[in-house]
Amino acid sequence: QVQLVESGGGLVQAGGSLRLSCAVAAHTFDYYSVAWFRQASGKEREFVAALSRSGRRTVYGDSVKGRFTISRDDVRRNTVGVHLQMNNVKPEDTAVYYCAVDQRESPPRNAWAYWGQGTQVIVSL
Repeated sequence: QVQLVESGGGLVQAGGSLRLSCAVAAHTFDYYSVAWFRQASGKEREFVAALSRSGRRTVYGDSVKGRFTISRDDVRRNTVGVHLQMNNVKPEDTAVYYCAVDQRESPPRNAWAYWGQGTQVIVSL
């Protein structure tokens, strides 16, 4: 089993920065593609960013390109840290942010294997 726990959400003013983190723990060591999604109230889940298992491919949603950066670090065996650096945030970035991982190199956006519980981000004017 794989467990994901997000942290770092909160209230931030427009134009400011926030860093989200996701601790990924697994019973067996493996390499994972990692991603962030978000869901605003009353809206469908939206893809934010992904970093492939090999590390060769990084993809961002159009609404966050140039402002958000996804990264990962292998903290120790069986544990991975996934981060989302959010700069120049806007009120429309307000949402619950979810971390997701998958053992495939390029999983479909609607079919990632493991998900966290989410962390709320609120951007005020």
